[in-house]
Amino acid sequence: MKKLVTGAVLLIASSSAFAEAPGGPNCGWGNMLFNGQSGIAPHFLASTTNGTSGNATFGMTTGTNGCSVDGKLTYGGKQMIGAMFDEFSADVAVGQGEALNAVAVAYGVAKEDRAAFAALAHNNFSVLFPSENVTAEEVTASLESLMKTDATLSKYVI
Repeated sequence: MKKLVTGAVLLIASSSAFAEAPGGPNCGWGNMLFNGQSGIAPHFLASTTNGTSGNATFGMTTGTNGCSVDGKLTYGGKQMIGAMFDEFSADVAVGQGEALNAVAVAYGVAKEDRAAFAALAHNNFSVLFPSENVTAEEVTASLESLMKTDATLSKYVI
């Protein structure tokens, strides 16, 4: 029972990691009902209301319910590379693997460009991992820098 409660709390807490919700910060009836409130309970209830009634999805599609799809989605959680650092470095070393593919997917790399992504990472292993003490943030910055200079992959980084 403790594991179930702990899992539920972590799930709820991780749902608040989004810096901007899909559809915008004012999107859906849940946000309207709990307007001005803060804390885990109102956020959870607003999210549940929006999710179970489908009104946020409807609002994004029609431009109603305070929703908009004009802004860029952001994520304030842990970076993908940091979440699976060891697996990613091992995959980059061999030039293929699930972690390498997952990072490509996270960057929005199209299926037809994933081989180029894997090759770029593999061919630049020493640039991405210059020492044992390199951090996930440094690897991410180096990877994005390499992608920006690649004709095929530059479209996937801002």
